[in-house]
Amino acid sequence: MAEEGAPAPPWSRLRPLPVVFVALLFVFLWWRAPQGANAPSTASAEAIAPTGGVERQSGVDCALLAGRTMGAGWHATVVGVADAAQAQALAAAAQGVLDKVDASMSTYKSESELSRLNRAAAGEPQPVSRDLAAVLQIALEVSQASDYAFDVAVAPLVDAWGFGPSPPGAAPTAAKLQALRQSAGPRAYSLRLGAGPDGGAALVRARDGVKLDLSAVAPGYATDLVAAELRRRGHKAYLVEVGGEVVVAGLAPGGRPWQLGVEAPDAPPGTVYKSVPMVDEALATSGDYRNSRVIDGESVSHTIDPTTGAPITHGLASISVLHDDAGRADAWATALNVLGAERGGALARAQGIAAMFLLRKPDGGFEDQRSPAWEARQAQVHERARRHSAAPGAQP
Repeated sequence: MAEEGAPAPPWSRLRPLPVVFVALLFVFLWWRAPQGANAPSTASAEAIAPTGGVERQSGVDCALLAGRTMGAGWHATVVGVADAAQAQALAAAAQGVLDKVDASMSTYKSESELSRLNRAAAGEPQPVSRDLAAVLQIALEVSQASDYAFDVAVAPLVDAWGFGPSPPGAAPTAAKLQALRQSAGPRAYSLRLGAGPDGGAALVRARDGVKLDLSAVAPGYATDLVAAELRRRGHKAYLVEVGGEVVVAGLAPGGRPWQLGVEAPDAPPGTVYKSVPMVDEALATSGDYRNSRVIDGESVSHTIDPTTGAPITHGLASISVLHDDAGRADAWATALNVLGAERGGALARAQGIAAMFLLRKPDGGFEDQRSPAWEARQAQVHERARRHSAAPGAQP
């Protein structure tokens, strides 16, 4: 999950929506290369104004919203919006939410809240905003539950392997990795609730070498915030995708579950391995095939194992996680990807995480392994859809 990358954009994988609703809404869950709060954002790319229009899909008017943020694209489909001016207003509101997250959590912007915290004096409590505190709470929750397979203090290691803001170079030496690992792990930082001004939270970094990178959780959290803004404005059926993390609510146009496609690794972008029906939930995917670099003649993954300080080397092609919110889906997808199919599968079962592991087979094909929680969530989709269909004012 360390979602960072060389200057390659963070595209990676989303899924087409079969018969159901949008003739060609392929929600590609992009790999997180320099994605999320950690993606480089050029002035020209990020200055593009968000767009909002109206299109009729399966007999229902929908707002189609799109824009760019954190070095990646975002889009949303909001069911039941017939007015183009309202669609444009929704696009602007969503962009405002995303710009706020980017300004707070980017490591590519020197004056972001996170960049300033990474430069602040170690050992002293530094006040953090409410959103940054919420993301750090998710990070700590998943870190502790995964025995620190997920660790946002991995930034110096990510940078050392050429997937951070610094220009990529040669592979780090064993001695350098050992030194950098001292700045990661369970004692690297702490979040003190109520210790900031006005009862807010405060961050304490244990030493000057500690640098946090939220690119494996901030994009999911940003997706949740856009979804919350749509709910606040009274919308009950929508799909939001930010840099590959997806949240859906209600039913797709036509009154059916939203259909998201898990992309087939090592295939042209948009090639779907499996369609995933979804109602009122979030999906995130992490994998090794969209963002890598060659070092000493060998391709290395952008996902760094904090316990070794090195890129992962197991044969897991991707891991998809269904969750109630995209922030946790995002973080858990990274944690399980670091652990691999065997250890990650055991942890998913123990923690009740809805996960689908996609493994490479010797013949070049793929097989998937799904946790009991994944199967349970999928079994509940059509019952959730039925309840929406039976609700007053449901789509015809």
